[in-house]
Amino acid sequence: RTTLTHAGGITGMRRIADFASLYQVRTGSHGPSDLSPVCMAAALHFDLWVPNFGVQEYMGYSEQMLEVFPHNWTFDNGYMHPGDKPGLGIEFDEKLAAKYPYEPAYLPVARLEDGTLWNW
Repeated sequence: RTTLTHAGGITGMRRIADFASLYQVRTGSHGPSDLSPVCMAAALHFDLWVPNFGVQEYMGYSEQMLEVFPHNWTFDNGYMHPGDKPGLGIEFDEKLAAKYPYEPAYLPVARLEDGTLWNW
């Protein structure tokens, strides 16, 4: 399972998918709601292109997030549809986004007694 923003963008995802296809492995794009709908739209378009597509995770977004990022893709009956707008089919409302200032958040980090990072 890969995340577009952590894999080096669309080019990085393509390299991973190309390598996976050598071993008949299908892709599985990560779609967490803590990444913006821009990332989701890019992952969806990548999925539609890649020959060894497997599954696209989709967790949904808050109403505020969807207002800030108007988009054309839809999720219906277990399927995602990209819509018909050009490009990724997504916009960004800067004025509305200003109402929601960024607040840093950190995931907990668990370590073993020897300092080794471990799942939390």
